[in-house]
Amino acid sequence: MEPDELVRTDRLGPALAEITGDDAWRDVHAELISGGKSNLTFFLRSDAGELVLRRPPTGELLPSAHDMMREARVQQALADTPVPTAPIILADSGDLIGVQAYVMAKVPGHIIRGELPADYATTDAERVAMSEVFVDTMAAIHAVDTDAVGLSDYGRPAGFMERQIRRWGGQWEKSKSHDVAEIDELGRRLAAAIPPQRRSGIVHGDFKIDNVVYDETNPGRIAAVLDWELSTLGDPMVDVGMLQLYWRNAVDGPLPLVPGVTHLPGFPDSDTLIKRYAAASGADLSDLGFYRAFAHFKFAIIAQGVSARFKAGVMGDQHLDNLDDDIKALAADGLNYI
Repeated sequence: MEPDELVRTDRLGPALAEITGDDAWRDVHAELISGGKSNLTFFLRSDAGELVLRRPPTGELLPSAHDMMREARVQQALADTPVPTAPIILADSGDLIGVQAYVMAKVPGHIIRGELPADYATTDAERVAMSEVFVDTMAAIHAVDTDAVGLSDYGRPAGFMERQIRRWGGQWEKSKSHDVAEIDELGRRLAAAIPPQRRSGIVHGDFKIDNVVYDETNPGRIAAVLDWELSTLGDPMVDVGMLQLYWRNAVDGPLPLVPGVTHLPGFPDSDTLIKRYAAASGADLSDLGFYRAFAHFKFAIIAQGVSARFKAGVMGDQHLDNLDDDIKALAADGLNYI
């Protein structure tokens, strides 16, 4: 299907015109943004300007996945907190374009994936600033008073890790193309070694460099945090474990599906960022090995889900290499931490 069909611009345009008071939105066209490997993200363009739309992939969806209304809700709730988010223009439960979707403002800035923009963060000091604001923003997410922003019912912190391990194990069973002994063993070891949960708060669930918008000219400022698909209330240490997986040091190899820049000269290593997070948050990191192992388990299963959706042809006009070896290697590395 063409992008305009996937987001029903024939119906979306009039709705945007009514909400914004600008009739130029009636003639709107969509463009699929390359890079998303789960929900689909589109630019919406008209003579009135540009907006961004998020919707689920086409085809059959795994249970509890791709809830657009949760993504919109958390961003709306965080609007007046220190956590920068994109303003929500429209949230559609499915009545408008046939599937859940939301439209948000396009925040000016850089989404950084496989390379830095030209003449951006060229000095060591700027790369340190990029890194520090990144980890400080994660700490700010975890520090939000969920009662004060109306998110006290956004998740169930009690028993969080037990449910996470069970949930991702279930996603593996639904999306796997063949058995992988390392995944099964890692899931068993995680379930048997859950540490006590020391605090609770908002968990972003996928906090990495290309899920934030960096300021156009100031690498030490983040303009918006994106991609709240996996967010919930629970144990913030999950994000810390994912940070150590996503943040590739100079000696690390690449991570499948996540092209990055943090291995480049001038970026501090992940251990340095973890120390900064501990100082900012006051968190006890004595159980970090468990959360690093869980990060490998979760990301291996995310990769399998992405692979399954690509093979089913429901990820738009994007390309993906075979991930079977990467998935096995991720689980094997996770066993080293647990």
